[in-house]
Amino acid sequence: MIEVGAPAPDFSAKAFFPKENKIKSIKLSDYKGKWVILTFHPGDFTFVCATDLEAFQSRYSDFSKNNVEILAVSTDSIYSHVVWWKTSPRVSKVEYPLVEDQKKEISSQYGFLNNITGMTKRGTVIIDPDGVIQYISSFNDRLGKDVGHIYNAFLGLKYIYEHPAKPEEFDIIPADWKPGKEVLNIKLPRDIGQL
Repeated sequence: MIEVGAPAPDFSAKAFFPKENKIKSIKLSDYKGKWVILTFHPGDFTFVCATDLEAFQSRYSDFSKNNVEILAVSTDSIYSHVVWWKTSPRVSKVEYPLVEDQKKEISSQYGFLNNITGMTKRGTVIIDPDGVIQYISSFNDRLGKDVGHIYNAFLGLKYIYEHPAKPEEFDIIPADWKPGKEVLNIKLPRDIGQL
C-alpha cells in the first residue's frame, strides 16, 4: 500500500492523448519535475466517471498553469478510452491523457484495485515534482470527486513544497484554507500549545 511521503511507484503504460488524437507509451518518470495528479476511475462508459473526467477538464487550464499533468487511469483498454472519448459528450471535452491499466498493475501498485470487482476504485493521488506522494483519497464508487477541493489541496501542497520547513520554523495550511488566506507560521518552542 502506498503512503503519503513515499516515492510514487513508477509505471509504464499506453495512454491516449486526446489533444493529438494519438496513442503513446508513457512512464510516470517522464513527468519528473512536474506535479502529477492520478485520477483513478472504475470504468469507461459509466455515469459518475464521466462527470469526474469532465470536472477535472473544467480546471485543467488552472492545473496546467501550475506545472501539473493529470493522468486518468482505469483498467479499461486504450481502445475503450478512445471510443469513450469519441462518443461521450462529457469525456469528449477532455484534453489530458487517458491511461490504460488493463493488466491492473498501476491500480494494484497504488492500492486502488478493487479485489471484488476487478475494477479500479475511485480515487486521487497527487505526486510532487520530486516523485513523492503528497495526497491520497479514495471514494465510494457512486460519489463523484470534488475537484475544487482537490485543486485547493494541491495549491496548499504546492505552497508547502515551495516553503520548506526548518527545524525551528515552518508554515502550515490550516483547515478550510483557501488560496489567498493566511497560512500559519509556527516557531518552536514559542508556539507549542498555543494553537
